[in-house]
Amino acid sequence: MSLRTQLHRSRPLDRDRDPTPEVERLALKLLAAREHSRAELERKLAERGFDQLPIERVLDRLEGAGLVDDTRVAAHYIRERAGKGFGPLRIRGELRQKGVADAIVDRALEPWRDEWPACLAQAHDRHFGCEPPADRAEFGRRARFLEQRGFTAESIRRFLRWDD
Repeated sequence: MSLRTQLHRSRPLDRDRDPTPEVERLALKLLAAREHSRAELERKLAERGFDQLPIERVLDRLEGAGLVDDTRVAAHYIRERAGKGFGPLRIRGELRQKGVADAIVDRALEPWRDEWPACLAQAHDRHFGCEPPADRAEFGRRARFLEQRGFTAESIRRFLRWDD
């Protein structure tokens, strides 16, 4: 056990001290590293042992100052993940895990509606090249890959154009 850990454990708990400044410092540190949704920050701060009331106060203040914004988180995340070849279904699920509300996710995905076919084609071509599938087994392999990436079955069929 390190000396720092020993010192930290040996400090008496000061229950009368207001934890708000420490909560805010940690929240700002997390936000400096990357964008976080409100729910992510709330979870991470609670995991550090802070009570719910100071967390709520700090997050309300940060949200009011525009430092915590789930709409901005969703837009940034969609842009980043779509650029890496992921589709709307997967991105939607990941944003849900981050605690972003469905209504915010829907609004953030809306401008991308016409972009998904190009994203699907790019993800496919990056992984498989530009040639169409040679047989049914290859079609299935490609379709499974694209489905795992989060593209809809209909858009995959339309792109791969498998005709029996």
